[in-house]
Amino acid sequence: MLSLFSRKFPTTANTFASTLRNNQFLPQTIYQIVRNMANGKANNEDLKGYKLFDVSHVTALALVANGAKVYITSRREEVLKKADELYNSSPGQIIHLQGDVSDKADPKGIQILVNNAGIARDDNKKFSSAGQPDMEDPQAISDHLLKSQPENWADTMKTNVSSIFWMSMTFLPLLAKGGKVTPGYTSSIINVSSISGSMKGSSNGQFSYATSKAAATHLSRMLATTFIGTKVRVNTIAPGVFPSEMTTVSSDENNKSAIEPGMSNPAGRPGKDTDMAATVLTLAGPGGVFYNEQVLYPDGGNSLSQPAARA
Repeated sequence: MLSLFSRKFPTTANTFASTLRNNQFLPQTIYQIVRNMANGKANNEDLKGYKLFDVSHVTALALVANGAKVYITSRREEVLKKADELYNSSPGQIIHLQGDVSDKADPKGIQILVNNAGIARDDNKKFSSAGQPDMEDPQAISDHLLKSQPENWADTMKTNVSSIFWMSMTFLPLLAKGGKVTPGYTSSIINVSSISGSMKGSSNGQFSYATSKAAATHLSRMLATTFIGTKVRVNTIAPGVFPSEMTTVSSDENNKSAIEPGMSNPAGRPGKDTDMAATVLTLAGPGGVFYNEQVLYPDGGNSLSQPAARA
């Protein structure tokens, strides 16, 4: 996963949306990059929205395509190098820094900070892959869920929750300074959580993951309240299912993952890169300065199909 932070987000005059009929929120530069990746074939299946960048790459694309200088961090150098290759035709600038955001000592020190690092360590008991126990048999439930290891819980909470705290506190002084650069604009922290954090179910048996996302969402609210006096806003994006290495296990040579289009949510599909890009730009751009301590759910209406499950 990538973490991103940006400085000097463009003014309203420099922020634009695509005029493409089928991608109305997709910046032209992103469209061009996708065309390049698809070898210039505008009708390639990639452009239909089912073979997509993961959330972190879409976030970076949306910001750099609108002229922002975007710093990205990742533990894996190959991910950073691939990002450089993908984004080098954008009007903004990508600067990559290798590091581990779960380590308090690693981030050293900006108008926008996006905390998007995330992991899941429950594959060995995920219902879709390991099977679901008899939910009326206490012993079966216990045996299945006790497959989870304490270190997996610790790793999940460290990356999905603690990293948000360390990164936010580290960059708070720079965010406060950055908020004074553009009149009428205040700096923003955007934390990417998950709809799993607001549902009463176990996220398909992934208790540590769902718990960490609930904690991340609440931590965002605490940070927003704590930072009131600094004029730094904190908001949360809690997406439904988007293609990523976490939801599809793997990605291709361009860091893209795929999910079949048929889904049970009202939208009938997983999230597209344009859905995430539009949400990020709403919060990060000049039009988002009135948002603070809010949680946005780009989930295709998933919570509507499970109304009793929402916390």
